[in-house]
Amino acid sequence: MHFAYPPRKSSNPPPFRPRSTQLPLPRRSRLKTIALVFLGFVGALYLLFGSRKPGPYHERVPSGSPSVVLVTVVDPTTWNNAYLSTIKENREKYAERHGYEAMIVKAYDYDTRGAPQSWAKIMAMRHAVSKYPDCKFIWYLDQDAYIMDPTKSLEEHVLEPKKLESLMIKDYPVVPPDSIIKTFTHLRGQDADFIVSQDKEGLVHKSVIVRNGAWAKYFVETWFDPLYRTYNFQKAERHALEHIVQWHPTILSKLALVPQREFAAYSEPDLGDSYQDGDFVVMFEGCTELGPDSCETESSHYWPKWREAFGLK
Repeated sequence: MHFAYPPRKSSNPPPFRPRSTQLPLPRRSRLKTIALVFLGFVGALYLLFGSRKPGPYHERVPSGSPSVVLVTVVDPTTWNNAYLSTIKENREKYAERHGYEAMIVKAYDYDTRGAPQSWAKIMAMRHAVSKYPDCKFIWYLDQDAYIMDPTKSLEEHVLEPKKLESLMIKDYPVVPPDSIIKTFTHLRGQDADFIVSQDKEGLVHKSVIVRNGAWAKYFVETWFDPLYRTYNFQKAERHALEHIVQWHPTILSKLALVPQREFAAYSEPDLGDSYQDGDFVVMFEGCTELGPDSCETESSHYWPKWREAFGLK
């Protein structure tokens, strides 16, 4: 019996080719995607938790000492010095009673750079923020006004958050009578950084309260912007203020509008809410330097009253 021989191998076998170790292209693409997603996830974790190191800039948080700086700009070049001395005494006695700081400065101490000297009030506010970096609030009150009730601290009268929120006029035209820009409806008392009132014509810029901090610096610098100082607004810094609160949401979002009689009642009713006995402040809006309508004449009706309220002879 014959058996078939197996086929003889060729004496010239094909060259050896090692098996490829590369993955198929689709699989390699998937692995690359997974690796990129993993690296992105790790990077996000690092940014969230691993890189929280103190930066070079830290916003100063005022300690609240003094709690309020009461700022008034006087102009002895055009106003009677006897009248201005009563203004100075009024501010200093009130501040002394409540542990505030009274900052009475002269208008000509500031260079308004060609703008009307009334712009000095904004420069004085900026000066107060620099001079008293730890104060909590700046209250600017113009020279044509008296504080009439010394028993009321600014905190209990306006600034305490719940009290302020109860006073705030919400969803109301910022500039009367029909501005389409209205005060915010959801602003809380503790979040308000700028407190102001209205008269019949617009915002009462001669009695305003600003909370010290980063926002206050932004607000003051915006109000004093060279563009507004050179724009030749009809009522200078007042119209500039009304412009920025309507066109800058960052300012409007911090604005608390309160009734005028809270800290800006007028001695005459023609332009706004008139002063009544027991009100906190009386302002002599529209008073003149000389004549029967002078500030000195108008204030003379209130000078004995506030001195009596302060316990002064």
